[in-house]
Amino acid sequence: MVHEDLATRLNDREYKNWLKAGRCLLILKNGLHPFIAHNMRAFHGNLLNQNPLLRKPCQTSCRPRGNKLSSPCQVCSKWQTEILRHHRQPGAIVNWDNCFPPNWRTDHWELAKAYMPRGQGKLTSADQCDASALLNLINYCDCFCYVDPKFVREVIRFRNELMHSCELCVTDEWMRQYQTAVKNLVQHLSHIPEMATVGQQIEEMLTLDLSICVSGLDRIDSAGLDGLEADSVCQWDTSADLISQWETELLRESLQELLHGADDDTKTQDAEQLKRLGGFLQANRDLGERFSAELQAINSLEARD
Repeated sequence: MVHEDLATRLNDREYKNWLKAGRCLLILKNGLHPFIAHNMRAFHGNLLNQNPLLRKPCQTSCRPRGNKLSSPCQVCSKWQTEILRHHRQPGAIVNWDNCFPPNWRTDHWELAKAYMPRGQGKLTSADQCDASALLNLINYCDCFCYVDPKFVREVIRFRNELMHSCELCVTDEWMRQYQTAVKNLVQHLSHIPEMATVGQQIEEMLTLDLSICVSGLDRIDSAGLDGLEADSVCQWDTSADLISQWETELLRESLQELLHGADDDTKTQDAEQLKRLGGFLQANRDLGERFSAELQAINSLEARD
Protein backbone atom coordinates (compact mmCIF):
# COMPACT_ATOMS: atom_id res chain seq x y z
CA MET A 1 0.00 0.00 0.00
CA VAL A 2 0.99 3.60 -0.56
CA HIS A 3 1.12 4.42 3.15
CA GLU A 4 2.35 1.16 4.64
CA ASP A 5 5.86 2.57 5.25
CA LEU A 6 4.32 5.49 7.13
CA ALA A 7 2.09 3.15 9.12
CA THR A 8 5.14 1.14 10.16
CA ARG A 9 6.92 4.26 11.41
CA LEU A 10 3.85 5.32 13.35
CA ASN A 11 3.85 2.03 15.22
CA ASP A 12 6.77 3.56 17.16
CA ARG A 13 5.22 5.63 19.94
CA GLU A 14 8.30 7.82 20.40
CA TYR A 15 8.44 8.60 16.68
CA LYS A 16 4.79 9.65 16.88
CA ASN A 17 5.73 11.87 19.80
CA TRP A 18 8.47 13.47 17.68
CA LEU A 19 6.07 14.07 14.83
CA LYS A 20 3.30 15.53 17.02
CA ALA A 21 5.73 17.81 18.86
CA GLY A 22 7.02 19.12 15.56
CA ARG A 23 3.52 19.72 14.30
CA CYS A 24 2.77 21.77 17.43
CA LEU A 25 5.67 24.07 16.54
CA LEU A 26 4.15 24.72 13.12
CA ILE A 27 0.79 25.51 14.74
CA LEU A 28 2.55 27.93 17.09
CA LYS A 29 4.43 29.54 14.23
CA ASN A 30 1.25 30.08 12.22
CA GLY A 31 -0.31 31.85 15.19
CA LEU A 32 2.73 34.03 15.81
CA HIS A 33 3.61 35.36 12.39
CA PRO A 34 0.77 37.94 11.98
CA PHE A 35 1.57 39.41 15.41
CA ILE A 36 5.31 39.47 14.76
CA ALA A 37 4.98 41.00 11.29
CA HIS A 38 2.79 43.80 12.71
CA ASN A 39 5.23 44.55 15.53
CA MET A 40 8.31 44.55 13.29
CA ARG A 41 6.62 46.87 10.81
CA ALA A 42 5.85 49.31 13.63
CA PHE A 43 9.37 48.98 15.07
CA HIS A 44 10.92 49.68 11.67
CA GLY A 45 8.71 52.75 11.20
CA ASN A 46 9.66 54.10 14.61
CA LEU A 47 13.37 53.80 13.85
CA LEU A 48 12.93 55.72 10.60
CA ASN A 49 10.93 58.44 12.34
CA GLN A 50 13.49 58.83 15.13
CA ASN A 51 16.57 59.16 12.91
CA PRO A 52 16.47 60.89 9.49
CA LEU A 53 19.84 59.36 8.52
CA LEU A 54 18.21 55.91 8.40
CA ARG A 55 15.96 57.13 5.58
CA LYS A 56 18.92 57.65 3.25
CA PRO A 57 19.95 54.94 0.79
CA CYS A 58 23.05 52.79 1.27
CA GLN A 59 26.03 54.59 -0.23
CA THR A 60 28.30 51.70 -1.27
CA SER A 61 26.11 48.57 -1.73
CA CYS A 62 27.22 47.18 1.62
CA ARG A 63 27.35 43.38 1.94
CA PRO A 64 28.25 41.13 4.87
CA ARG A 65 31.29 38.94 4.32
CA GLY A 66 30.82 35.67 6.09
CA ASN A 67 29.09 36.70 9.28
CA LYS A 68 30.76 40.11 9.50
CA LEU A 69 29.64 43.51 8.30
CA SER A 70 32.98 45.26 7.97
CA SER A 71 33.49 48.90 6.99
CA PRO A 72 29.83 49.69 6.19
CA CYS A 73 28.87 53.06 4.78
CA GLN A 74 27.66 55.80 7.12
CA VAL A 75 24.00 54.86 6.69
CA CYS A 76 24.45 51.10 7.16
CA SER A 77 26.78 51.76 10.08
CA LYS A 78 23.97 53.68 11.76
CA TRP A 79 21.57 50.80 11.07
CA GLN A 80 24.12 48.43 12.56
CA THR A 81 24.33 50.59 15.68
CA GLU A 82 20.54 50.68 16.03
CA ILE A 83 20.24 46.91 15.62
CA LEU A 84 22.78 46.37 18.39
CA ARG A 85 21.16 49.02 20.58
CA HIS A 86 17.84 47.20 20.44
CA HIS A 87 19.33 43.75 21.06
CA ARG A 88 18.07 42.25 24.33
CA GLN A 89 21.32 40.30 24.81
CA PRO A 90 24.15 42.57 23.62
CA GLY A 91 26.79 39.85 23.97
CA ALA A 92 25.00 37.44 21.63
CA ILE A 93 26.17 36.80 18.07
CA VAL A 94 24.34 38.82 15.42
CA ASN A 95 23.98 36.96 12.14
CA TRP A 96 24.72 39.77 9.72
CA ASP A 97 24.87 37.28 6.85
CA ASN A 98 21.06 36.98 7.13
CA CYS A 99 20.78 40.58 5.98
CA PHE A 100 20.99 42.66 2.83
CA PRO A 101 21.90 46.05 4.39
CA PRO A 102 20.81 48.29 1.47
CA ASN A 103 17.23 47.10 2.11
CA TRP A 104 17.18 47.96 5.81
CA ARG A 105 15.60 51.35 5.15
CA THR A 106 12.75 49.95 3.02
CA ASP A 107 12.03 46.45 4.36
CA HIS A 108 11.11 45.76 7.97
CA TRP A 109 11.76 42.04 7.51
CA GLU A 110 15.35 42.66 6.42
CA LEU A 111 15.77 44.28 9.83
CA ALA A 112 14.05 41.39 11.64
CA LYS A 113 16.48 38.82 10.21
CA ALA A 114 19.36 40.38 12.14
CA TYR A 115 17.81 38.92 15.31
CA MET A 116 17.37 35.40 13.92
CA PRO A 117 19.51 32.25 13.66
CA ARG A 118 21.69 31.80 10.59
CA GLY A 119 20.23 30.65 7.31
CA GLN A 120 17.37 33.17 7.01
CA GLY A 121 18.90 35.26 4.22
CA LYS A 122 16.51 34.23 1.44
CA LEU A 123 13.33 34.59 3.49
CA THR A 124 11.27 37.72 2.86
CA SER A 125 8.35 37.53 5.30
CA ALA A 126 7.27 36.18 8.68
CA ASP A 127 5.11 33.42 7.23
CA GLN A 128 8.16 31.90 5.50
CA CYS A 129 10.05 31.48 8.79
CA ASP A 130 9.98 28.47 11.08
CA ALA A 131 9.12 28.61 14.77
CA SER A 132 12.78 28.85 15.78
CA ALA A 133 13.36 31.99 13.71
CA LEU A 134 10.27 33.73 15.09
CA LEU A 135 10.93 32.73 18.70
CA ASN A 136 14.54 33.91 18.49
CA LEU A 137 13.34 37.22 17.08
CA ILE A 138 11.06 37.68 20.10
CA ASN A 139 13.86 36.63 22.42
CA TYR A 140 16.48 39.02 21.02
CA CYS A 141 14.69 42.15 19.74
CA ASP A 142 13.59 44.60 22.42
CA CYS A 143 10.50 45.66 20.50
CA PHE A 144 9.11 42.53 22.23
CA CYS A 145 10.35 43.66 25.64
CA TYR A 146 6.90 43.06 27.16
CA VAL A 147 7.26 39.32 26.42
CA ASP A 148 9.03 37.45 29.24
CA PRO A 149 11.99 35.73 27.52
CA LYS A 150 12.05 32.82 29.97
CA PHE A 151 8.89 31.35 28.40
CA VAL A 152 10.30 31.85 24.90
CA ARG A 153 13.70 30.35 25.70
CA GLU A 154 12.16 27.27 27.26
CA VAL A 155 10.25 26.49 24.06
CA ILE A 156 13.38 27.21 22.00
CA ARG A 157 15.29 24.71 24.14
CA PHE A 158 12.71 21.99 23.56
CA ARG A 159 12.54 22.84 19.88
CA ASN A 160 16.32 22.44 19.51
CA GLU A 161 16.25 19.11 21.33
CA LEU A 162 13.47 17.95 19.03
CA MET A 163 15.08 19.01 15.77
CA HIS A 164 18.47 17.60 16.77
CA SER A 165 17.15 14.27 18.00
CA CYS A 166 19.39 11.72 16.28
CA GLU A 167 16.78 8.97 16.53
CA LEU A 168 13.77 11.19 15.69
CA CYS A 169 12.18 9.95 18.90
CA VAL A 170 11.16 11.62 22.16
CA THR A 171 9.82 10.00 25.32
CA ASP A 172 6.44 10.48 26.95
CA GLU A 173 8.12 12.29 29.84
CA TRP A 174 9.81 14.70 27.40
CA MET A 175 6.42 15.29 25.79
CA ARG A 176 4.84 16.15 29.15
CA GLN A 177 7.52 18.73 29.87
CA TYR A 178 7.30 20.09 26.32
CA GLN A 179 3.54 20.43 26.57
CA THR A 180 3.90 22.43 29.77
CA ALA A 181 6.47 24.76 28.19
CA VAL A 182 4.33 25.39 25.11
CA LYS A 183 1.19 25.87 27.19
CA ASN A 184 2.97 28.41 29.42
CA LEU A 185 4.10 30.40 26.39
CA VAL A 186 0.66 30.36 24.78
CA GLN A 187 -0.93 31.56 28.03
CA HIS A 188 1.73 34.28 28.39
CA LEU A 189 0.86 35.47 24.87
CA SER A 190 -2.89 35.36 25.44
CA HIS A 191 -3.16 39.03 24.44
CA ILE A 192 -2.55 37.88 20.84
CA PRO A 193 -5.96 37.03 19.32
CA GLU A 194 -4.64 33.98 17.44
CA MET A 195 -3.31 32.31 20.59
CA ALA A 196 -6.73 31.03 21.72
CA THR A 197 -7.02 28.99 18.52
CA VAL A 198 -3.36 27.98 18.72
CA GLY A 199 -3.79 26.62 22.23
CA GLN A 200 -6.84 24.60 21.22
CA GLN A 201 -5.17 23.19 18.11
CA ILE A 202 -2.05 22.20 20.06
CA GLU A 203 -4.14 20.40 22.67
CA GLU A 204 -5.95 18.52 19.91
CA MET A 205 -2.68 17.58 18.22
CA LEU A 206 -1.10 16.28 21.41
CA THR A 207 -4.09 14.02 22.12
CA LEU A 208 -4.46 12.79 18.53
CA ASP A 209 -3.69 9.10 18.01
CA LEU A 210 -1.92 9.18 14.66
CA SER A 211 -1.64 5.41 14.44
CA ILE A 212 -5.45 5.07 14.47
CA CYS A 213 -5.70 7.38 11.48
CA VAL A 214 -3.24 5.38 9.44
CA SER A 215 -4.30 1.93 10.63
CA GLY A 216 -7.67 2.59 9.06
CA LEU A 217 -6.01 2.12 5.69
CA ASP A 218 -5.76 -1.59 6.47
CA ARG A 219 -9.53 -1.72 6.14
CA ILE A 220 -9.47 -0.81 2.47
CA ASP A 221 -8.81 -4.41 1.51
CA SER A 222 -11.71 -5.64 3.64
CA ALA A 223 -14.23 -2.88 3.07
CA GLY A 224 -16.92 -5.36 2.14
CA LEU A 225 -16.39 -7.36 5.34
CA ASP A 226 -16.34 -4.33 7.62
CA GLY A 227 -19.16 -2.58 5.84
CA LEU A 228 -17.09 0.55 5.27
CA GLU A 229 -18.46 2.96 2.73
CA ALA A 230 -16.37 4.68 0.08
CA ASP A 231 -16.46 7.97 2.00
CA SER A 232 -14.90 6.28 5.02
CA VAL A 233 -12.06 4.96 2.93
CA CYS A 234 -11.48 8.43 1.47
CA GLN A 235 -11.30 9.88 4.97
CA TRP A 236 -8.58 7.40 5.90
CA ASP A 237 -6.69 8.23 2.72
CA THR A 238 -6.94 11.94 3.49
CA SER A 239 -5.75 11.43 7.05
CA ALA A 240 -2.73 9.44 5.94
CA ASP A 241 -1.90 11.95 3.21
CA LEU A 242 -2.13 14.78 5.72
CA ILE A 243 0.11 13.02 8.25
CA SER A 244 2.59 12.28 5.48
CA GLN A 245 2.60 15.99 4.62
CA TRP A 246 3.28 16.91 8.26
CA GLU A 247 6.13 14.40 8.38
CA THR A 248 7.65 15.79 5.18
CA GLU A 249 7.53 19.37 6.45
CA LEU A 250 9.19 18.46 9.73
CA LEU A 251 11.89 16.30 8.16
CA ARG A 252 12.64 18.99 5.58
CA GLU A 253 13.07 21.62 8.30
CA SER A 254 15.44 19.36 10.21
CA LEU A 255 17.40 18.50 7.06
CA GLN A 256 17.78 22.11 5.98
CA GLU A 257 19.00 23.17 9.41
CA LEU A 258 21.50 20.33 9.65
CA LEU A 259 22.72 20.81 6.07
CA HIS A 260 23.31 24.49 6.79
CA GLY A 261 25.18 23.67 10.00
CA ALA A 262 27.20 20.83 8.50
CA ASP A 263 28.38 23.11 5.71
CA ASP A 264 30.23 25.04 8.41
CA ASP A 265 33.47 23.17 9.12
CA THR A 266 33.15 23.90 12.85
CA LYS A 267 29.85 22.03 13.20
CA THR A 268 31.03 18.43 13.40
CA GLN A 269 28.05 17.57 15.63
CA ASP A 270 25.60 18.69 12.93
CA ALA A 271 27.50 16.62 10.35
CA GLU A 272 27.18 13.50 12.50
CA GLN A 273 23.46 14.08 13.10
CA LEU A 274 22.98 14.67 9.39
CA LYS A 275 24.66 11.36 8.61
CA ARG A 276 22.31 9.55 10.97
CA LEU A 277 19.27 11.31 9.56
CA GLY A 278 20.40 10.35 6.07
CA GLY A 279 20.60 6.73 7.20
CA PHE A 280 17.04 6.95 8.52
CA LEU A 281 15.77 8.30 5.20
CA GLN A 282 17.55 5.60 3.22
CA ALA A 283 16.14 2.91 5.49
CA ASN A 284 12.61 4.08 4.66
CA ARG A 285 11.93 3.62 0.96
CA ASP A 286 9.24 6.27 0.64
CA LEU A 287 11.33 8.89 2.44
CA GLY A 288 14.43 8.01 0.45
CA GLU A 289 12.54 8.75 -2.75
CA ARG A 290 10.96 11.92 -1.37
CA PHE A 291 14.25 13.35 -0.15
CA SER A 292 16.54 12.10 -2.92
CA ALA A 293 17.97 15.59 -3.55
CA GLU A 294 18.80 16.09 0.12
CA LEU A 295 20.40 12.64 0.28
CA GLN A 296 22.63 13.60 -2.64
CA ALA A 297 23.66 16.75 -0.74
CA ILE A 298 24.47 14.64 2.34
CA ASN A 299 26.55 12.25 0.24
CA SER A 300 28.41 15.18 -1.31
CA LEU A 301 29.27 16.54 2.12
CA GLU A 302 30.51 13.15 3.27
CA ALA A 303 32.61 12.74 0.13
CA ARG A 304 34.13 16.18 0.68
CA ASP A 305 35.15 15.22 4.21
